Amino acid sequence: MTRAATPRKPAPAPRVALAALTLPVLRQALKQAVRVRMSRTDQQRVRRGAAVVARLVARGTTVYGLNTGFGLLAGTRIPRAQISTLQRNLVLSHAAGTGALLPDGVVRLVLLLKIASLVKGYSGVRLPTVQALSALLEHEVYPCIPSKGSVGASGDLAPLAHMSAVLLGVGEVRVGGRILPAALGLKRAGLKPLALGPKEGLALLNGTQVSTALALSGLVQIENVFAAALATGALSVDALKGSDAPFEARIHVLRRQPGQIDVAAALRRLIAGSRIRASHLKCDRVQDPYSLRCQPQVMGACLDLMRQVAATLVREANAVTDNPLVFADGNVYSGGNFHAEPVAFAADQLALAVAEIGALAERRIALLVDPKMSGLPAFLVKDSGLNSGFMVAQVTAAALVAENKLLAHPASVDSIPTSANQEDHVSMATHAARRLADMAENAAAVIAIELLAAVQGIEFHRPLKSSAALERVIARLRGKVAHYAADRFFAPDIEAAKTLVTSGMFRELLDEAAVAP
Repeated sequence: MTRAATPRKPAPAPRVALAALTLPVLRQALKQAVRVRMSRTDQQRVRRGAAVVARLVARGTTVYGLNTGFGLLAGTRIPRAQISTLQRNLVLSHAAGTGALLPDGVVRLVLLLKIASLVKGYSGVRLPTVQALSALLEHEVYPCIPSKGSVGASGDLAPLAHMSAVLLGVGEVRVGGRILPAALGLKRAGLKPLALGPKEGLALLNGTQVSTALALSGLVQIENVFAAALATGALSVDALKGSDAPFEARIHVLRRQPGQIDVAAALRRLIAGSRIRASHLKCDRVQDPYSLRCQPQVMGACLDLMRQVAATLVREANAVTDNPLVFADGNVYSGGNFHAEPVAFAADQLALAVAEIGALAERRIALLVDPKMSGLPAFLVKDSGLNSGFMVAQVTAAALVAENKLLAHPASVDSIPTSANQEDHVSMATHAARRLADMAENAAAVIAIELLAAVQGIEFHRPLKSSAALERVIARLRGKVAHYAADRFFAPDIEAAKTLVTSGMFRELLDEAAVAP
């Protein structure tokens, strides 16, 4: 008699050190559950900041956010007996968000970033408050945070208020995909509702953690689209019997742009060994269209932007963006670290990059379906006329590119005054970052269509084969989508190809080609 196998407990979520959050750690937190490792130094810093706040309250010193109203009401002094009520009222009144809920991965990253900021010790919160946030993260109890309602200064007030309300037992949480009352969520995390201490409501609400988490999520999605677009661009070159001469290293060294140099190197490696390329080395064509020939210049500029944005966002993830800030010497300074202009600019730059990635790919799709330009069957299908082939797939790509052009309008230039003109210039970072998810999805669909079209084009050159790297891509696609021999319901093909684009598999391919965002 065989014994039933004992079910294996899932491995505990990895612990993350808070001293310096790296881009790989931030990517990890977006993908899977994480826990925090709070060092003794972290705890000492938190206690030191809380002690400064306690001394100020005991002395009766008037300090913004400790014992005053907020924003335009900063001149209103609050009696000591009402300080806890003041902080609770702040959280509840500011939980005024609307719209669809942020996904679990983004909320998880928001919690991680808020904890990392608070443990620096400059916010004046008590250790149990930080530990309560850590317990939510560890037990995968994610506050339900509406996605709309922040202008990116004074920090992400409304969304962070929804996060913070859960600590009071107010609002809702999501656990394993199910939405539960906050009180039940606290119980699952082994917590009871908190009574907030002086400044704690303000410290929880001030900060750029939501806009930064959204921008990082957008960056990760766009990295996958970028990697896939390099591979589909190389496939299109081969399918259109284009030249790899424009990727010659000596051309790009003269331009001195590192992204361009790296993209050209990746394209050379992706195409190396292609028998299709070898078959037309002595053809009469002098130059290819720009969407083939200028890929290093365009995609390289996108790569440089993405690297610059990544550096900005990693700095922001490790920053203290609270106000006022509490220092160990007893000084408290009011400033404006909550203003998310760096994040807004970073998100706007990412929007430009992803719009261009999609726009360049759509032009290559247009070449592939045009028999005058490609030398391939019209719309990449036999019996054109009877079959429409990729005709409307290219229209879909064009529509998505047009939509991304609208979404690429910079958000950071569109400030609007709030709080009775006390907060008279804001960053708009939160929706600048939030719109990146839509743009990345649009671009992923465009790249998916190019993947289908380019592979279809290459198959018209059989028995000649492409390079080993690109043939692996073709095999992965054909494992999900059959050759388009005659008209059929097209949408499932695009969705299947899109899963490959968003899966991250092309990043692995690029790592082999020695370039990655």
